[in-house]
Formats: sequence, C-alpha cells, structure tokens
Amino acid sequence: MKKIYSILSISAIILSSYSCVPLDTAPYDRDTDLSFWQNDPEAAISALNTCYVSLTDMYGLVYSEGTTDNAYVKGGQTKAIGNGTYGTSESYIYGLWGGHYSGIRDCNELLGKIDLVPGLDAGLKARYVAEARVLRAWHYYDLYTRFGGVPYITTPITIAESRTIGRSSKDYVVSKIVEELEDVVASKALPGSYTADEDKGRITHWTAAAILAKVHLFEGDFAKVRDITATIMSESGISLFPSYSGLFEIGNEYCTEIMLSSQYKPVFKEHNIMYNLLPPSMGGYTNIAPLKSLIDSYIMLDGKAIGDDGSTYDPSDPWTGRDPRLAATIVYPGNGYTLANGTVVEPKWDGSDGYDYSSDVTPTGYYVRKWWDNTYRLTLQSGLNPILIRYADVLLMNAEAHAELGTFDASVWNATIKPIRQRAGFTLSSALNFPGGEADLKEIVRNERRSELAFEGSRRNDIIRWRIAEDVLNGWCHGLYTGASVGTDGGYVRIELRQFDATKHYLWPIPQKERDLNRNLDQNPNW
Repeated sequence: MKKIYSILSISAIILSSYSCVPLDTAPYDRDTDLSFWQNDPEAAISALNTCYVSLTDMYGLVYSEGTTDNAYVKGGQTKAIGNGTYGTSESYIYGLWGGHYSGIRDCNELLGKIDLVPGLDAGLKARYVAEARVLRAWHYYDLYTRFGGVPYITTPITIAESRTIGRSSKDYVVSKIVEELEDVVASKALPGSYTADEDKGRITHWTAAAILAKVHLFEGDFAKVRDITATIMSESGISLFPSYSGLFEIGNEYCTEIMLSSQYKPVFKEHNIMYNLLPPSMGGYTNIAPLKSLIDSYIMLDGKAIGDDGSTYDPSDPWTGRDPRLAATIVYPGNGYTLANGTVVEPKWDGSDGYDYSSDVTPTGYYVRKWWDNTYRLTLQSGLNPILIRYADVLLMNAEAHAELGTFDASVWNATIKPIRQRAGFTLSSALNFPGGEADLKEIVRNERRSELAFEGSRRNDIIRWRIAEDVLNGWCHGLYTGASVGTDGGYVRIELRQFDATKHYLWPIPQKERDLNRNLDQNPNW
C-alpha cells in the first residue's frame, strides 16, 4: 500500500512539472535505447542472443543446394539461380543480403553499446564481445563469397548513413574478417566448449578457428588452412560422432562433432523444411530434390567410383554396394524413412509418390532423407537444428590443404579420410587404405566433401572456389532412369537445361532494390 501511495505521489509531481520537461526526455512508460543498456543488467546477453537469430536457417541451408549440381528446385527460392536465368531483382538474393546485414546491425549494436551495461563481469563481457565479432565475421564471409566486395560496417549507423556507404573491395573485406577472427582466437576469450544447457549452440574458440580456416580455404591459402585445422585436430578434443545418419537426428544435435548450428526448439521455434522434401503420401510437396549427378558421385564399397575400370557398379541395380552415406542422404526404392516407432516407410513409388504422378511428387525421381525428423509435430513442424560447421568438415579441409600442397601422405589420409569413411560404414581395406600411386588425391578429397556434406550447404562455395561451376552447371541436369527415348539422355530423364556464364555468374548481382536506395553501390561485372 505504501508503494502505491509513493507511485501516486511521484506521478503527481511529474504531472505538475510537465511543462518543464524537455522534449527530448526519455519516455517514462517504456525502455528507450539508452535506458535499455544502462538500466538492464541482462541487456548484453539479451542483445547477444538476438545476434544469433540471423544465422543461416534451415531453408537457406537446404535451398543453397538448388544453386548447385546436387539438387533441382521446382519453383521459387533458388530455381532461377540454379538454371542461370536470375537477374538483379531476384528475391532470394535480396533476402539473403538483407538477412545478413540485419545480423551485422545486431552485432554492431551490441559491440557499440555493451560498455553501457552496468555491473557486467569483465570475463563475460570479453566473451560476449568475442561471440558477436565471430558472428559478424560469419555474416561477412557468407556475403563476400557470393557478392565479392560489400559495404563493410562495424559501428551502428542510421538509415540515412546506410544510403551513403559504398562497397569495400573484396580483398579489404577478407583482410578484416581474417583480422577479426585471428584476434578473437588469439585472445582466448571464448571457451573451448560449454556445459550449461542455456549455452548450447554458442560460438566456441574452436568454432572461431574453423570459420577462419573456411575463409582461408575459399581464398586458397592452403598453408594456413593446414595449420589451423591441424591445431583443431590436435588440441580441441572434438571428435566424429559414431553414427553418420545419427548426426541429423534431433536427439544428437549437441554432440561433440557439431561446431556451429542454427538454433531451433520444438514448439517454440520450428521450421517445416520437410514439407519441401517429403513425398505427398507423407504430407509433403517436394519442391527440391536430388539430381542424378549427386547420386552418381557416391563411390562403391570397395572405394572405386562407379565409372572406374573394374567397378562392380550395375546400372540395373544402382543401389547395391554403394557408399552408406547415399542411403543416409537419399530416399530411393528399397530405402525409406524410419518413423518414431521404428517402422520404415517407403514412398509409394508405383502410386501417388511416383515420378510424374502429380505436381506434388519429386521432380527427379528421388527424395531427400537427410534432415528427416521423426519427432515432428503436426504439419511437419520440426525443431531440428541445421548444421553449419562440423568436425568432419575440419578433417576434409585439412585433407584438401595437404592435397593442394603436395603433402598428402598415408599419415594425413589416416587422420582425415579414413576415419570419415570408417564412421560412414566402409569396411573394405581398398576403401580405407591410402590409395597412393597414380590416384588423383585432389579429386578424391573433393568427391569426399560432396558425399559427406551433401544438402548441408557446402557445395555452392566448393564449385565456386574450385572454378568448376561452368563445367557442372551447363547443359541438361538429369533425374531417374526410365529408358524412354524421348526427353532423356541415355534413358535418364532430362530435368532442366542450365546455363552458367563464367563472365558474370561467379558473383551474384548486388540487389537492385539496394542500389535504388544507395546510389553508391556499384554493380558486379556484366550485370
């Protein structure tokens, strides 16, 4: 009761002196930007959590595959990018640009205001700052690998200021990303791992190092990739999860292998990517599906590619004796989805899920199994986290660096490719032992990346940095074998005629909507 009277008295004083209050005084009934930071001890962690929201989501991760030779998109999303018909007003590109700059803005806001937070422990402050800097570096990494030079902003700016900033050169952006990540790694402000449930999914010291390695990988600085990944391998204590398919189950989404993932939570924050992947009989509308090119890339159990001399591959029985990761990634006749009760359900291949049965079915004749979550709710809502970086990628980066540097020997193989294949389920020595001799080690590592990381968003950057996009994204892409003489090549269904112009498509165009708002943004070549 005394508190009520006190509040009434204060209100009377405020009202009686209203005419004396300056117009720029902060409102009394809600937080302002200044009062939020100065009055709330939890402001820093609240703002930091917001910085994580703009990480690549499940849709961005999966639909990235549609811009590559791994998958075909029926409509919307990345379809036009995949077939090369996109322009400067492509909505997907505009959305990605805006999403990353939204995340950069949140990071800059925290970094510019964190000093205002009262009573913040110095160790926590250093950690929060390091997390935000790494998240900002991730956003810039994803931007520059698509657009080249982009506006590089590290402080909070106004809308008016945002319309005056031009693009920094690609080299400058890369140098600043590297500088930022190197500084964070050297500071050791981030822990190597977290134990508290509320900290699951946060950036660690090793996450920062892995992102730094990915930047150097894209830039072809293989000596630095080798050194950084070697340190992670020898000092982090991180290891491969025993089950390849188990990596993509919701019960294992915080296992030691996963180094960075976007955070979802059943009921509270969900996606329904499965609607875009599953057959109609399971409630899906299959908008994105695997291509024959991806399926053909999976080797045989003896380690041979399907087209190698002496390969046991049988086109009439293409699923037997193949890399076990094929079954974990793709649904095909004889391989289905495991329900929560343990029952395996296959699509109705000869019925409602069969190729060309309706507009809802797979456009290629195959379905995606990876990211299948049998704990889903209602309309295929899932809280499964998309994985952005995992330890297998670190091993593959190390293997590629050695292959490019000419130092790939049996010891490197045994530390990288062999454990990855063993975890996948290979048992024959011909697949597990170092090939040596005349083997094309670079090609082996590249193909291993494709098989291991399919539908995890890595393929686009790989074909861009390897400069093979014009080779794999030109001409017809194909689906299943029907044997028909019309609309096929060698009996394999023609899906889409694609084009990749090497004079322009290695960089995406700066969105025209952004250039309309900011005339200082110049366009990429030939756009």
